[in-house]
Amino acid sequence: MALNIGVIGVGYWGPNLVRNFTANQRTHVLGVSDLNPERLAFIAARFPGVEITEDYRDLINNPKIDAVAICTPVFTHFEIAKAALEAGKHVLVEKPMTSTSSQGEHLMDLATQKNLVLMVDHTFLFTGAVRKIKEIVDSGELGDLYYFDSTRVNLGLFQHDINVIWDLAPHDISIMEYLINARAEAVVTTGADHVGNGIEDVAYLTVYYPGNVIAHINVNWLSPVKIRQTLIGGTRRMVVWDDNSPSEKIKVYDKGIEVLQTKEKLYETLIQYRTGDMYCPKVPQLEALMMEVDHFADCIEKGEKCLSGGDLGLKVVRILEASEKSIKQRGKEIRLG
Repeated sequence: MALNIGVIGVGYWGPNLVRNFTANQRTHVLGVSDLNPERLAFIAARFPGVEITEDYRDLINNPKIDAVAICTPVFTHFEIAKAALEAGKHVLVEKPMTSTSSQGEHLMDLATQKNLVLMVDHTFLFTGAVRKIKEIVDSGELGDLYYFDSTRVNLGLFQHDINVIWDLAPHDISIMEYLINARAEAVVTTGADHVGNGIEDVAYLTVYYPGNVIAHINVNWLSPVKIRQTLIGGTRRMVVWDDNSPSEKIKVYDKGIEVLQTKEKLYETLIQYRTGDMYCPKVPQLEALMMEVDHFADCIEKGEKCLSGGDLGLKVVRILEASEKSIKQRGKEIRLG
């Protein structure tokens, strides 16, 4: 029997989840909620038979609903997810999971106590490109990692409740945490508010990992061009991922450096550059959200460990929290516990 799903919030992202849950043979969208009647009418016209309501509690209290997907503003995530878990519903919540790490910890504890699935909608982890990069990194093809460098910039959309880090960086932080198999040690973040509302619209986030691995994320609402590019460097090879590229999204370069030390190594170190071939691995062209919805069903039905579960969601929130502290102190280093 199909899992009955309730979708809370059908503004920008919610309709995509409704579409994918409807298309999946193992899930059925029983109802949706939104405070905006026009958005409910939009869903009702495109998905006849789906129950609509302006009160999300109607979905949470519906005994026929097995799980809810939460696509509401960040500051509402904790209250809604907590109520859903307490009502015995599995939860898929939009990124970032919560506004604070203490809220995230509470949700994780609650999900564990209730034996329920708590999954965060870090959709990029389900893209063919990120899956392929993970395969390359885990195979050792890149060697030891040097750095992770990501740029996610465009013009708009300005948010009124969260800054550019909380808006855009969760994508890159989740990918970074997924690819780098280590615990982040410290965060340094700088940025600026050019509108005068106290909400940063340009920011630069640096994360330090053990083994001299460094990660850098550039997020910006004020760029004249849209850039979605990530570079990952290792001792053996390097990867460039351009998510805007229509075909050759990933390129693997056999380029790097070799450090040569002379007999008088205390006084002289020579750097030799290595240049080899480049290749573009084949990337599966499947919709990430379709893969994510199917994985959510697997986690509920088969007890599989969530690829983007509450543990990853909490790591992302902790880095966001540290970034918030750092940016308000003009780039002070914030240690991660």
